[in-house]
Amino acid sequence: MELVVRKNDLVRELQLFQGIVERKNTIPILANVLLEASGDQLTLLATDLEVALKSRCAAAINQPGSLTLPAKKLYEIVKALPDTDVRIESDKTGVRVSADRFDARIQTLPREDFPTLPDAPGTNRVTLPSSALREMVAKTQFAITGEDTRYFLNGAKFVVKPGSLTLVATDGHRLALVEVKSDIEVGQEIGVILPKKTLLELGRLVGDAETVGFESGENHLFFDVGGRTLVSRMIDGQFPAYERVIPKGNDKLLEFERERLTSAVKRVALLSNERSRAVKFEISSGKVEVTSSSSEFGEAREQIPVDYAEEAMTISFNAQYVLDFLAVVDTDVVSLSLKDEVSQALMKPVATEGYDYTYVIMPMRI
Repeated sequence: MELVVRKNDLVRELQLFQGIVERKNTIPILANVLLEASGDQLTLLATDLEVALKSRCAAAINQPGSLTLPAKKLYEIVKALPDTDVRIESDKTGVRVSADRFDARIQTLPREDFPTLPDAPGTNRVTLPSSALREMVAKTQFAITGEDTRYFLNGAKFVVKPGSLTLVATDGHRLALVEVKSDIEVGQEIGVILPKKTLLELGRLVGDAETVGFESGENHLFFDVGGRTLVSRMIDGQFPAYERVIPKGNDKLLEFERERLTSAVKRVALLSNERSRAVKFEISSGKVEVTSSSSEFGEAREQIPVDYAEEAMTISFNAQYVLDFLAVVDTDVVSLSLKDEVSQALMKPVATEGYDYTYVIMPMRI
């Protein structure tokens, strides 16, 4: 194989693969990116067997062929090169990467060892609005659990049906749900569980693309974003009945300026217990006092004026869970609705356009 490619074109594509390849794996070939040269294009492919990414860039192909190279090391080398053409060529002794006055030989692994990826079925393609998808991923991915024991929670439930898109994630302590109204043409409802890593990579890919092509196969999901294809294993499991978790009878409503609440929780949480991260909301007529205490550091409190005239109550939350929600909301005002001190609370942005965002958070008992 022998080809010449622009440095900026190659480094742009290689950067997208850095989250795909695993730093630590028991299968050496999974640390490599597959390069396939034909026609006037260089095709790149990487996978960790759960998520795979395929992309292309223009290249002058002098001799077609395919080979594998360490994805991270190749990216580091190309990134460090001057803005010029990069030549990649292989012979019996290895692979040579050169540019300007730079010349390197890089170890390769057999092309035959690289996993074969499934192809999209091409029978049920749906076109999704990328701006909506980007918002949905940002507003839910943080609520996915990291506990492998509950594998069905290691992803988010994605539902596509005529007129709407829904993405929901939960770790058992909080739940993030986004529904977007959209003129989607889909024959029948699609409901799948997307792995957390898939969501992270999808969030990075959507960028400036206007639409995203989506297909679901028997065991895999396919996202076509601006000519790049993200292939994901589908999580096989029963996602919790999330509709039952959303409280219906929370009749005590408070509204906060988002930035004011964010600042107060951040400051007060500095003296919270480092393990529980608990902060209390002491609610009374016309005000909420956000407080924390720990035997090691001391205590802190900050008062926020609110429009509230119901009965006084105190409820505790994990400060990080509250801040995660506030960090992804883009409205100036957020609401908190409560039933009592032990039932799940409901947080929502106020006056949103184009989407409905619901965040359920369980109180802490301290």
